[in-house]
Amino acid sequence: MYGILPHLDICGRGVSTWTAKRFNTPKSVDIPLSKGRVYCEEPQKLPVNNSANSYCLGIESTADDFGAAILSFEGKVLSNANDAYMPKKGGIHPREAARHHAEVAEKVLAEAFEKAEIRPRDVNLVAFSQGPGLGPCLRTGATAARALASYLGVPLVGVNHCMAHIEIGKLATGARDPVTLYVSGGNTIVSAFEAGRYRVFGETLDIAVGNCLDVFAREVGLKQRRGVPFGAIVEELAGNGKTFVSLPYTVKGMDLSFSGLLTAAVQTFRKKKYSVEDVCFSLQEVAFSMLTEVTERALAHTEKPEVLLTGGVAANKKLQSMLRVIAEEHDARFCVVPRGLAADNGAMIAWTGILAYKSGLSTPIEKSFVNVKWRLEEVYAPWVEG
Repeated sequence: MYGILPHLDICGRGVSTWTAKRFNTPKSVDIPLSKGRVYCEEPQKLPVNNSANSYCLGIESTADDFGAAILSFEGKVLSNANDAYMPKKGGIHPREAARHHAEVAEKVLAEAFEKAEIRPRDVNLVAFSQGPGLGPCLRTGATAARALASYLGVPLVGVNHCMAHIEIGKLATGARDPVTLYVSGGNTIVSAFEAGRYRVFGETLDIAVGNCLDVFAREVGLKQRRGVPFGAIVEELAGNGKTFVSLPYTVKGMDLSFSGLLTAAVQTFRKKKYSVEDVCFSLQEVAFSMLTEVTERALAHTEKPEVLLTGGVAANKKLQSMLRVIAEEHDARFCVVPRGLAADNGAMIAWTGILAYKSGLSTPIEKSFVNVKWRLEEVYAPWVEG
């Protein structure tokens, strides 16, 4: 198989060099990067290729996952490769995570092409997560995407990570115009589409619900296993809880706060009056009740026909069951993203890039700076009907 084998320099010297070589013809691509403040601009218009045999490479690198996926322009997932950074202690260290991404990028990209059974030259579009996320991690993925797009001579599309979680959920479930609860380690957002953009109806004021579960798990001494996130471990323990412990329930208007809940849960466990199972059970009940309340308010206000649950925490069965109840009470169809597409992945980036490109949008390489605080409602989405 002919492949592109990239080698990334992440030393931050102003120019990141990838050597993109075919097995028979080496070629290097030098891409100057600005040392100034990162930003994003409106993408440029360009001719659209809607061929059924067109493919997009999507690269995801916002946090601890480096993912690469190949999708057809019709939405068929041909491959979805991933490698996650696992810190030896504590949470994600952005620089160490970025180093991990640089080290595994070649392997993950090669795996994506091998599983898709296509050659790099068959790719018609490269999409990448442009933000929001951790700066060093985003820049690693962005550098890979720029180099590959330049080497292959194909358009580049910068994708909003939050929007990608929504769009892959819609693709996988057939949802058309949902109220969406997007819950992960980095984001907690209730949104719905209106007038060209996804509007945020409610969000966390401090930490994301996924981060709340992760930090609690680390603080009480739980051990993470590769392929099994802390949230899944908390869910497993919560299933054996029998006693509900009163914990802070903080909803402010349509927004939520999880930091006080996290502190109280950790302190409750350290008093050793309740088992870890009981505290996990109580933590989940309170956190998910808060999420369900805000989602139901948005649903009642918008009268949307569907409720979509997406993001890494969407895999939690308890949260699914609570949202299913409110959806049924409002005669809305409940949709949940499949487990394989719930966590951060390249497939969601590729699909959102395809949607943008089919609408005539692209991101010039010289304006493809990452944006660590790129908000969902800032993104124009002309392909959405709602």
